[in-house]
Parts: sequence; structure tokens; C-alpha cells
Amino acid sequence: MTRADLAEQSVNLNDPQYYINREVSWLGFNERVLHEALDPRTPLLERLKFLAIYSSNLDEFFMVRISGVMEQAEAGIHPETPDQLTPVKQLEIMRSHLIEKVRLQHHTFEQELRPALVEHGVYLQNYRDLTKEQKFYLKDYFEKRIFPVLTPLSVDPSHPFPRMSNLSLNLAVRVVDPETGVERFARVKVPSSLPRFVGMPEQLRTHQGEPCVWIGVPLEQVIAENLGYLFPGMTTAGHNLFRITRDADFPVLEDEADDLLIAIEKEISKRRLEGFVCRLEIESTMPDDLQEGLMRELKVSPDRVYEINGLLNLADLFFFLSIPLPELKDKPWTALVPPRLKLVLELEDDGSRSYSEHAPNIFTILRGGDILVHHPYESFKASVQEFITQAANDPKVLAIKITLYRTSGDSPIVKALIAAAANRKQVVALVELKARFDEANNIEWAKKLEDAGVHVVYGISGLKTHTKTTLIVREEGDEIRRYVHIGTGNYNPKTSKLYTDLSLFSGREDLGADLTDLFNFLTGYSRQKAYRKLLVAPFTLRDRMVALIRREIDHAQNIGKSGVRGKIIAKMNSLVDASMIRLLYEASQAGVEIDLIVRGICCLRPGIPGVSDNIRVISVIGKFLEHSRIFCFHNSGQPEYYIGSADWMTRNLDRRVEAVVPIEDPSLVKELQTILDIMLADNRQAWDMDSDGTFTQRRPLADDEAQGTQTVLKAHTLKRDSVL
Repeated sequence: MTRADLAEQSVNLNDPQYYINREVSWLGFNERVLHEALDPRTPLLERLKFLAIYSSNLDEFFMVRISGVMEQAEAGIHPETPDQLTPVKQLEIMRSHLIEKVRLQHHTFEQELRPALVEHGVYLQNYRDLTKEQKFYLKDYFEKRIFPVLTPLSVDPSHPFPRMSNLSLNLAVRVVDPETGVERFARVKVPSSLPRFVGMPEQLRTHQGEPCVWIGVPLEQVIAENLGYLFPGMTTAGHNLFRITRDADFPVLEDEADDLLIAIEKEISKRRLEGFVCRLEIESTMPDDLQEGLMRELKVSPDRVYEINGLLNLADLFFFLSIPLPELKDKPWTALVPPRLKLVLELEDDGSRSYSEHAPNIFTILRGGDILVHHPYESFKASVQEFITQAANDPKVLAIKITLYRTSGDSPIVKALIAAAANRKQVVALVELKARFDEANNIEWAKKLEDAGVHVVYGISGLKTHTKTTLIVREEGDEIRRYVHIGTGNYNPKTSKLYTDLSLFSGREDLGADLTDLFNFLTGYSRQKAYRKLLVAPFTLRDRMVALIRREIDHAQNIGKSGVRGKIIAKMNSLVDASMIRLLYEASQAGVEIDLIVRGICCLRPGIPGVSDNIRVISVIGKFLEHSRIFCFHNSGQPEYYIGSADWMTRNLDRRVEAVVPIEDPSLVKELQTILDIMLADNRQAWDMDSDGTFTQRRPLADDEAQGTQTVLKAHTLKRDSVL
């Protein structure tokens, strides 16, 4: 049956068979991350890094997503989802998947990567395999550095079962009184404040008499070998490791809290100790009676227990990237200064900044046209950070307004805002306290900003502020001019080196006016819903995206008149919203060619005859986290491009404040199309999605034919820099 025949039939686009479950799709994304650790083409220490990322991702997934599904299952709730999988069925699918993949993860580390480290002089040893001298050193290290930090907690009639913090690694110890023969359970927490892996000093850095690069043992083994210090006069009859994961998602409703900052501070404290245990990881050698006792005390059912054969908490493998073996890592990348911004500053040999006396400032350059910066290929420090720092110290700048969703622990952006306030500028910072797992960091900076005289706003009731926007107001002669930054990524110098994002800098009056209206909405009383250029969620973004897709449908249906087919290219982190998926199905049925570049969750099924056979989906996974959002609508040969902070998820379109901006400068449009073309042609880092939700990684016929997105973009950036 042809597609035309199928199209004549009535296709119910709400049919659950056309949608992939969100949680199941996320597991597929994390499996692609795990594959980077399995792939022998990945440098050895980078493979360890991807094992760590897989574990870290999984921790958050349990704390937020799986715990939520568990609550639904226990309450007998079946939320209406496009795929119609019940919570119970979701849990069955997720556990089956994770049992297999976690086993594969640990097998890869223990049987493949750990031996591979040995070949390069890196020995993660078991305590019993150390020399007498090395053991003596660790005993002394334990007495001086570890023992004072430890607090053993016994369980008996006068000592109830201890409360355990989220993601804590613990030793379950059997302690026997030699006089009475009574056996007790004790718990010893492995301190997260100490290094997870204890290395030997240089003079003891040997293995079988030969010098090596690094040799050490896990911290928990050092503790286990010295339990006698913790239970003097007692006999330790055995010990096993376990780790718990708690539900860590919490709703804070602003209108139910007199002070949002105080309310969230309280919730952060609860998160560590009060969420129910949604996962219990145990050593596979743990005796049944001890396992059953833990399950009983922690109120954990068997389907929440994961037996681990090997090292628990592989997220700590990030440590091995610190070992000085550059040949086992990706080649380091130094972000380039965007060509037009080279006029602003010069870098001294020591990396410090110096300004030419006659060099134009960044605002002068922006009056000559918009600038598009692609991070981390181009420097965040020399663009975003420089933009805000110059504004903070420029005597002509009157005001700075910025939205902060996630910031780094030692943020130069925040320091610049504090300096601006000290320079008597009007500074407004909208700090999103509800940025999950960054709440404590944001609270800390919010307090410092307030103490410095910055006007701090905590957002709007019922909405998260997810925009990445800055507005600079500057006095220039007899007029006031506005300059803007609108990006796809956070104001975070650390993640800017790891995430691919885009930044638009502009001195255009229409964008300045739009951001003025947006900040007035965010900080004051306003019902502003119409904007000149910006697409703003939850007001205009969804409707405008729908209109742009429907315009492509119209072009496709009128192909006989125009001779041009409809076409859409969209790059995002996640595609979840059911109504957007249905509309994409309609567009495919109408003949619109659709290429989707979706890094993570994708609930759409491509390639279904008569439904989505004109839709292709790829996912690009690599050293950098693909975080930028780019949207291209062909518009009958006059394409329109947009970048911004929003994915096509219901929360982004309806429950967050997001900003998406059109890119109109022809040279910047060309750059965006180049980025998309490179990604679509990727034959090394790209994965093709099939209609059943599975992904297959593209592979070049020969290594020298590999065209990985991030490698090609580095070369593209270097070439453009040399030409300009």
C-alpha cells in the first residue's frame, strides 16, 4: 500500500502507537551516552568519563523521574499520556532496561577499562594487593585524615536505625560483642568530603617493584580495613557496601510561601534526608539477611534493589581525568575569540586582558551589526562575560538587567553585577531559585547580590524563568541606546566549555524594546503578551511555532504552484509535547520534509508510512553536550531561522518563561545553516532513530572518512578565524 493510499484512510494521530514514552526515551538517550564508554574509538580516560556521566545522569533520573512514577503507581494514578503506558508498566520496562545496562556498565569497567588502565601504569588496587609499605602509609593516612571524620552509628534498642542522606555511600558492618556474643548492625558513612580514591605518594607509586603513574585504592576499602578503630574491643564479623537514592523532587508554590527563598532553603534540607528511598544499591556479596534488614528499615521493596558486582557509584570515575596522561584524553580545545570581538581586547602572553587605547568597545562594534557566537568553539569569556564586564565598568551604562537560571560556584558574571552595583548602576537580576539541584547555589548568590545593592527578583508565581537574556541600557550623547544578549545556554563559564550553545548580541532597537517589555513583565506588574520580534513563552512562542509549521504545510500543499516543497529543520534537546508532535505528523502527511536533531528525549516516531515517513530524527552525542536550539523554516525559499532557550516540551511552551529570537542578518543565517548541514551530514557522532524508538549509530566506511559534528565544527571555526 502506498503512502497516498494510506493518507486516504483516516489516521488517528492520537493513537498511542504513534508516541514513545518519555521515560523510556530518556533511557535510550542515556544508553547512547553509555555507548561512548563502550566504543573503543573513544580515548581511554574519556571512556571512564562517560561511565561517570551515565551514572550521574541515572542518579538524577531516579531522584526526579522514576521516583515520580513510583508515587503514581503507589497512588493508583494513571495520568493521561500520549503513549498510554501505565506507571506500573513504565516501572517494569525501566527496571528491565536498567538491570541489563547497569550490569553492562560495571562489566565494562571491571573487565575492560580497569585492565586497560593497568597497561598505562594506572592501578586501582584492592587493599589486600598492596605492599606492606603502602598499607602502612594508608594506616597512617586513616588515623590522621579519615578517622577524625567518621561517625559509626550502631543499631540497638537505644539507637534507632539512622537517617541516611541521599546518594550516600555506606558500610553495613556486623559487630559482635566477644563477651556476650550479641551481634549488632552498625552503619559507617563513607565521607563525601574526602577523595573517593586514595593515591600513594610519589615514593610509594610502584607496582611489583616498578614505578607507575598512579596507584591507589577506594576510600571505603581503607575504612573497612581499619574498622577496629571504630569499634574497639568488638569483633567485626563482616561488612558490605550499600548506597541509597532518595526522591529529591519537591514542588514549591510561591503563593503558599511567605518567603520563597526561605521556603526553598527548607526544602533543600528535606531533600537530603526525608525523601523516600527509590533505589538501594548493594554489593552482590551482601548476605540475604543483611539485605532483608536494610530493605525493611529503609522501606524498600525488592524491585528497588540493584545488586552491583564491583565498585559502587561509578560517577566518581571523573577523578581519573585528573591523571596526567594527555594521550588518553581528547585533545584539549581552546575557544577562539569571535573575529569581530578581537578588536575589543588583546590577550597578553600570560592570558591577562589588555585594552588598546584606541580600540572600540563592544557597544561600538554592535552598532555595526549583530554578532552570533557559537560556544564552546568560540569563547564565552571573550563574548558573554566581556559584554557584562564592560557594561559593569562603562561610565555610560545606566542599567543592567539579566536572568540567571544556573550560575557557576565562583561566577565572574555575578561578580561583574556586584561591581556594576558598586559603580552606582541600576542592576536587576532575576534569579530562578527553582532551577533543580542548583537551588542552594542560586540562593547563595542571590543573597550576595542583594547585599551588594542589586535588585534581586525571584521570578513569577507558577512559572520558571528559563530565558537566557541580558539588557544593557547606555547613554550615548543625547540618546539612550539598548544592547542585548539572547542565548540558548546559561550564564555559566564552566558549562560554557562543555555545552554547545549560541549567543546573539545586538544593538537593534526592536530587540532592545522587546527585552525592556519582557523585564518589566518579569519584575513588575504587566500583562505584556505582544512582542515585536521575540517569541516569548508562555504567550506567543507556541502559537508562532504552530503558525510557522502550518505555513510549511501550506507550501507543501501548493507545491504545484510554487514548485518548492515545505521543509523544516529543528535542533533541540527534547521533543515531548504531544500537540507539536501531532502537528509534525500532519506536516509529514502533507509532504513537508522534516529533519529533527534531538539530543535527548524524542517521543515522536519517525518513518511510519502514511504518518511520519517524511520525518527523520538524529541524535548527536559527543564530547560536548549538544544544548543549542535552532529552528529553520524554509518558507518557500526565503527561510527563517530562530535560536532560543526553549525545547518543544510542554513545560517550555506553557509553564516557563522562554525567549526565542529570529536571526535575520544574512551572514549569521549562513552560519546557522552551516551548523545544521554539518550535523545532518555527520557519520561519526550521529545516531539515526527508527520508528520503534531505537537508534543506530552512523559509522564511516573508513576512519579517515569520519565527519563527526564536533570535530568538523572545530575545523570550521579555525578556518573561519584564519580567513577573517
